[in-house]
Amino acid sequence: MTHRLAILDDYQDVAHGFADFAALEASGVTVTTYREPFTSRHALVAALADTTMVIAMRERTAFPREVFEELPALELLVTTGMANAAIDVAAAAEHGVTVCGTPGSPTAAPELTWALLLAIARHLPTEESSLRAGAWQSTVGVELAGKTLGIVGLGKIGRRIAAYGQAFGMDVVAWSQNLTADSAAEAGARPVSKEELFTVADVATLHLRLSPRSENIVGEAELKLLGPEGLLVNTARGPLVDQDALIKALNEGWIRGAALDVFDQEPLQAGHPLLAAPNTVLSPHLGYVTQESYRQFYGGALEDITAWLAGSPVRTITP
Repeated sequence: MTHRLAILDDYQDVAHGFADFAALEASGVTVTTYREPFTSRHALVAALADTTMVIAMRERTAFPREVFEELPALELLVTTGMANAAIDVAAAAEHGVTVCGTPGSPTAAPELTWALLLAIARHLPTEESSLRAGAWQSTVGVELAGKTLGIVGLGKIGRRIAAYGQAFGMDVVAWSQNLTADSAAEAGARPVSKEELFTVADVATLHLRLSPRSENIVGEAELKLLGPEGLLVNTARGPLVDQDALIKALNEGWIRGAALDVFDQEPLQAGHPLLAAPNTVLSPHLGYVTQESYRQFYGGALEDITAWLAGSPVRTITP
């Protein structure tokens, strides 16, 4: 059987530089790379009509039940990372599609989180633009030492952020729906209620998985509690925050500012209100976009495909 592999959403056209997909092609597999995002489910299904294997980069392209129903040739779906909220894994199983994951970097997203926090605290994008335009020192930043860092979600990433905060001399508090006192203490954080976190935090940073339970977990009430001196950082998922409330908070000065790597719809469209909102640092979902991360993602995807072709799938993801 001739297999066709589609590598989706390779925005930077770098997949072939991080894994030897030429070896697959030499074995008879047809490999097609798509750089641009699909604008509709119809466009996705039309492009993948004869495709038997797909590599999906994180949640850039969704695979709901309807897509599996319209792609009878699809047999293997590899997602980068070991979890992907945009894939209906149960529907994949019902349609005979094997879903596999890959390793990922534990440090890429936390490091970007801290970069964004420093950038918003010291107005770095504004100052760089000002300097290039011929001006000198147009803003006054704030220091992190002595401030309170509020971490919403103290998992693997949140724990690294707690350590960063401690290294910068910050008081660290944390909240999540299942956080225990012992778990918080192990990470060097003080457990508090959600209301207290947003009341006392100078910086609130989000590190939860997106689910029906966590969607819009930060809304108007939390943003008003964060107050006019508070900073919000979100490198997790856009819908964790009520986007309309955030835009209003920025435009009306409820908070000092926001540093965002994730958005409700990605890529962010031209003319989006967040692009015009004041006191923001915005990046295009770069949390996992590093050389080290891509080597694990694409290298792991190639391992998954090779193992599946040999009849021994690895790192399978089941409902």
